[in-house]
Amino acid sequence: MVDSQQNVKKDRPVYRNIGLAQLIKYRLPWAGKVSILHRISGAALFLMLPFLLYLLDQSLASELSYQKFQAITGHMLVKIICLGLIWCFLHHFCAGIRYLLLDLEIGVEKVDANRSAIFVFCLGLALTAVVGLKLFGLY
Repeated sequence: MVDSQQNVKKDRPVYRNIGLAQLIKYRLPWAGKVSILHRISGAALFLMLPFLLYLLDQSLASELSYQKFQAITGHMLVKIICLGLIWCFLHHFCAGIRYLLLDLEIGVEKVDANRSAIFVFCLGLALTAVVGLKLFGLY
């Protein structure tokens, strides 16, 4: 009787109250990291939409407003914010394509999903670097 009660206790799911210290120690797989970054990038794009629309308006309204746009985007802080938004867009776009392929049941095996997550993460960073070099006038 005691042995069966111990087996029941072993088979029960374990509740883990993950605080910040434990969260740092917990290692997510690449697919989990890309998923979290996909959500964060989507939220950042949504929250920064008024800023992006303002920049678009300033760039298209008139020649004077275009000069104002150039003055705004000439500041280093604004360039860094734009670089962050560029990464958000590129990561969100690449991860979205990955999720569409997963919905079509392409690459759903564990090894393939891990490989595609790493590819999406690296591709987003590489594309951001290319666009960032252009943004900062290095080519």
